Parts: sequence; structure tokens; C-alpha cells
Amino acid sequence: MKKALLTATVMHHFTSFHLPLIAMLHEHGYEVHAAAHDVMGKAVREQLEAAADRVFDLPFARSPLDPSNRAAYKELCRLIRENDYDVIHCNTPMGGVLTRLAARKVRKNGTTVIYTAHGFHFYKGASKLNWLVFYPIEKVFGRLFTDCLITICDEDEKTARTHKICRSVRRIHGAGADAKRFAPADEAEKQALRAQLGLAADDIACLCTGELNANKNQKQLVAATAQVIQSVPAFRLLCAGSGDTEQALRQQINELGLQDHVQLLGYRTDVERFVKASDFVASMSCREGLGVNIIEGMICGKPAVATRNRGHSELVADGVSGYLVAIGDVDATAKALINLAEQPELRQKMGLAAKERSTAYTTQSVMREMESTYREFVFEKVDQKG
Repeated sequence: MKKALLTATVMHHFTSFHLPLIAMLHEHGYEVHAAAHDVMGKAVREQLEAAADRVFDLPFARSPLDPSNRAAYKELCRLIRENDYDVIHCNTPMGGVLTRLAARKVRKNGTTVIYTAHGFHFYKGASKLNWLVFYPIEKVFGRLFTDCLITICDEDEKTARTHKICRSVRRIHGAGADAKRFAPADEAEKQALRAQLGLAADDIACLCTGELNANKNQKQLVAATAQVIQSVPAFRLLCAGSGDTEQALRQQINELGLQDHVQLLGYRTDVERFVKASDFVASMSCREGLGVNIIEGMICGKPAVATRNRGHSELVADGVSGYLVAIGDVDATAKALINLAEQPELRQKMGLAAKERSTAYTTQSVMREMESTYREFVFEKVDQKG
């Protein structure tokens, strides 16, 4: 039977972004294995096991210096040796590096190796250190150990082609969000959801979805909330996700006295309920390839307040479908949030513009792009071999 191996540093990367890819591979007759580190526990593991044929918990770590990566690499080599994979598709920096190293021999024997860059660490405005460290690694691995490099935003595609990081570069429009799951809610459905989620009818709800970590920068949004509630007491910030900055965020919330205005929801598998119930969405990421949380909001017709980076700048038309603010600019963030919170007509106008921009970023559209890439690099090659 045809086999595919998908790898990433952590398992929730798959459940957040790649369940449609697993389904697409199944439709083409592939047995799909997924390998990553289980850091979230039972809910994520069970969700992935329900989608993939086999799931392997490998001790990948995000830090290149973490010794557990050696154990992950050794286990990955064994896994690849014992399975005759037709395609190996890797994601995330450490998952991508270790997988491509482990797959270099089988690639010479015909296994196709694909790497999706969900946002290069070297980009316009990145530090010189990032360029000195990450650019050479991506170029070496892209040129020597990769059959196809998939990029998810305009800037990364241009960078990959300009610097010839890989011989074959393809572009898809992010990970996508399901246009059926994230369909806009009418007012009756929205109010019903708000009641279920404990929101009052007159609350102004802003949703921020993403792992709680330094890069996602939720602290900027929490700090801005302290200003927003001075003008809009009914403002509510909902943060969906878990991660290593959770305790620091809870401390910040307590110090600012925002316990009644900011809610940390934890990891959610029903985030669409919160998107539909919210009035707008926000993301304060320092670095972003193409934020799926913004895309989910766009499909549901929600404007966004987002930091200015390559991914957000592609998705959000500043002043048209939302607002872009500088990383670290709490005052500008608060002003943007207040503008949307105080003006329902503006929210509606910007939400319609966001919805119009969302077409290319739906899961349905992205999977057509992914299937086209697989047809070019995998399906025809495997069918000929068979």
C-alpha cells in the first residue's frame, strides 16, 4: 500500500493545520503516519489518532540544543528504515531539519521529500543573527535534501525564489480554514452562542487564538485591554490556547485588575463557536507566516486588529478589513480596539471586506493547491513506479 509520513515538532501542529491533508492523502489511497512530540495530552493525541493510520510520539524539541532531539532523530531513522514511504512531508524548523537528515538516504532511492515553511525565521526586518543562523540552514537543506519547498505567504515565496533556497518552490495560501465550519453566523445564532459561552448580549468580544508563547505576544493585547475598558467597560478579551507564557499572562491580568475582562480559555477544539460569537479578532504575533486565526475570522466576516508583519500584512487591508499596528505599540492597539468596539457599523463594513478577501484562504481552496503540488511531485511518480 502507498504510504506517507508527516512530521512536525509537536502533535497539535497537525490537528491545527493538517487534518485536511491527511484526508486528502487517504482519498488518494495512502496510508498516513504522523510523527511528532505529544506535549498537549489526551485530547490532541486522540484527535490525531482518529485522523491518521498510525501516530508516533517522538521527543522533538524546539531548541536545537535540546539533547532529546538526538533520541528523536534516532527513532525517526528507525521509523523511516522500517517503512517504505513514498512521500515524507515535514513541517516546523526542528521537525523539518531532523526529518530531512533522516530521509536523505531513502530520498536517493525515490522517496519524495516535501518541506512546508510556515514562516521563515529570516525575513524583512529580522535580526542579522536570524539571517546568519537560519538562512544558511534552510538553503543547505533546501538544495540538498528537499524535492519541493512549499511556502505559505508572498514574502517567503519571493525570498525562496530570489535566494534559490530550493530547486522547486511552490506556494499555497496558508493552512486554510474550513469555509463550512467557519461559516458566518446570523444574529440569532451569534446570540445563542454568546449565551452558551457566558457572554452578555451587550458585551464586545474580541477573540485571540494561538499558542501562549512569546512570539504570539498576547501580553500586548492584555496591556491594551487595560486602556480599552476605560472607554468600553463591556469589552471582553478571549484568549484560546495554551503554552509556556500562561502563568505570566495570568499574573499580568491580575496585576492590571482585568479578571472580569480577560479570559484564558485553554486549548480548544471548538474554536469556531468563539469566532462566531465574537465581534472581531486579534493577533499580536511578532513573527507570522500566515495566521490561521485571522483567516478563520475573515471567513466568518470578522475584522481584525493585528500586528504588522509579513503574514498579517498579506491578510489584513489596513483601514479596510481591520487595523495593523506596530509590534509593542500598546497605545495604537488600544485605539484600534476601541474604534471597532465603539462602532458597530464600522465592524460590519470591515467584516464584509474581510469576508471578500477570505476566498483564497479557505481549506477548500488551499487543498486544491496542495493536491496540485502532490500531483506534480508525488502522485504521478508513485503511480508510474507502481
